[in-house]
Amino acid sequence: MKAQFEIRPLEKEDEDFLFEMLYQAIYVPDGVQKPDRSILKDPSISIYAESWGKAGDMGFLAIDSQSLKKTGAAWVRILDGEPRGYGNIGPGIPELGIAVDYPYRRQGVGRLLMESLLSQTMTGHETLSLSVQPENPATLFYEELGFMRCGYSGSSVLMRYDRE
Repeated sequence: MKAQFEIRPLEKEDEDFLFEMLYQAIYVPDGVQKPDRSILKDPSISIYAESWGKAGDMGFLAIDSQSLKKTGAAWVRILDGEPRGYGNIGPGIPELGIAVDYPYRRQGVGRLLMESLLSQTMTGHETLSLSVQPENPATLFYEELGFMRCGYSGSSVLMRYDRE
């Protein structure tokens, strides 16, 4: 039987889970060891989740309806300060983060989260951005959703989503 998922807005109390999702969002190719969790203390990483719930923060959490386990999150945050976000393409443009807990991947959780996020976020913004490693299979998922490649930041591809 396929799991069913509930989607609800992220709250301040979800910050620890958001940090877990931030860690899981770090793409590591097969055969490469994932970095130590201490990487989450790096300011260029922690800015994506630290003090969650500030003005402009928006996100959604997926919960397995049967086990009530948190299974994934998608969120946006404006990261115009220092350090700037990896996917920063301009002032005031929110950057997107998304991750699904490994056992729940390829079950539609990411799509549910993104549909919720895009429908809500785009009422207040014209554009969203993200950065992704070019070899990350999620790149194709983002393109299916309407994200377009718009440049590079180091070795990462910058992508944008524009309101229609």
